[in-house]
Amino acid sequence: MSSEISTHKRTIVTTLVLVSTFFNLASQTMMVTALPVIQHTLHVSLTSAQWLTAGYMLIIGIVTPLSSNLYDKYTNRQVFLTTTVVFIMGSLLGSFAVSFWMLLAARLLQACAGGILLSFQMTTMVTIYPAAKRGTVLGMSGLVIASGPALGPTVAGVILNYFNWHYLFTLLLPFSVLILIIAYFVFPNYSQKRAVKIDLPSVFLSLIGSSLALASLTVFQQNLWYGMGMLIVGGGILAIFARRQFKLPEPMLRIELLKLRSFRILTFIGMLAFMVLIGTEQIIPIFVENVEGLSSMHAGLILLPGAIANALFAALAGRYYDTHGPKVLISVGVALMLIATIPFITINTQTPIWLITCAYMLRMIGNALVFSPAMSEAFKDVPMPHISHATALNNAFRQVAAAVSVTVMIVIADFPASFINGTRLAIWFTVLLLGITEFLFYVYLKHPQKK
Repeated sequence: MSSEISTHKRTIVTTLVLVSTFFNLASQTMMVTALPVIQHTLHVSLTSAQWLTAGYMLIIGIVTPLSSNLYDKYTNRQVFLTTTVVFIMGSLLGSFAVSFWMLLAARLLQACAGGILLSFQMTTMVTIYPAAKRGTVLGMSGLVIASGPALGPTVAGVILNYFNWHYLFTLLLPFSVLILIIAYFVFPNYSQKRAVKIDLPSVFLSLIGSSLALASLTVFQQNLWYGMGMLIVGGGILAIFARRQFKLPEPMLRIELLKLRSFRILTFIGMLAFMVLIGTEQIIPIFVENVEGLSSMHAGLILLPGAIANALFAALAGRYYDTHGPKVLISVGVALMLIATIPFITINTQTPIWLITCAYMLRMIGNALVFSPAMSEAFKDVPMPHISHATALNNAFRQVAAAVSVTVMIVIADFPASFINGTRLAIWFTVLLLGITEFLFYVYLKHPQKK
């Protein structure tokens, strides 16, 4: 496929897809710095307000498996244009939202577009570029996937300093409409439709199972037995979903790709790195706003150096991976994230803002060194015809895991009487995730040739 598309068209596709994905992913975390504001404006609890981010990521995780079928059933042009329209509709609804539930609906509509676009851009990048450039290409993709969410809270903080939270949606509209207009006239077709039937029972099983399993994490805080029941039922439904995929001639999601050792282990490593990234950038703004008394703008600016460093090192990591592989990058990345944890597990009202900023930036550099190479390495053994399913699996796991991370960290932080102690406990949760990451990578390196 890479040889069938001209360099000019490849540049157009790459630019439009990556810019669109960046705006979509930035909107994913714009609510992070806005949560305390929305919590007080709409008179909802922090546990309820966090569903504006956790629910967004959950829907992305649920919708993402559909993207592989949509990529096969419709042309790439149809998928991209429709996805952009859906995102515009969500942004428009959010601009006029007058209640929490209307706001949540707007977020979930945006997430439907995000879930499809996330896999669409990765599949596109792998498809239109030769395999020799895969590390660099997925490094570009990783840069957008990591820097979009990383910059979202900072951009939102600046917006909230001058406007109300409705503008987190309103200011996205001109960019989205411009992308739609340009894409309508210049976005080329480089794929053909296939007669693929979308399995509706699989869609409902995925939706219900994932929703129950994630919602249980919040319910645990109010009622242990209800939460346990929801988790068991949700897990059982997801198990039925997984078994069904093995029996279908055209599955919604090719779960058998997890039998590929490199894809399985590196997908989970990327998933854990993303959990640390999203969880950390969720908890820090809430801490500095609610405990330190800083504004949303200042909270966002604290995250800005980390976001810039993350984008820079994600691009460098992709190029380094092409020549040297993932060994040094991931090992150094985990080490940097663990070192950056020290100020956070001792955080209090006297912790200097500059120290929080520097520690966050170091953690984001480490995250870039893990996340980008992990994505590239995960796809090295995936057959080209199954790339769309592999990206859907990779993104679905990562987004659902991120939703779990956000929910767990907010529940942990909100559990003790002191939010300071809660924040420390939430950061310890990320230390556990990093320990699992290091163990999985050690196992992978021990037998790299094993499939």
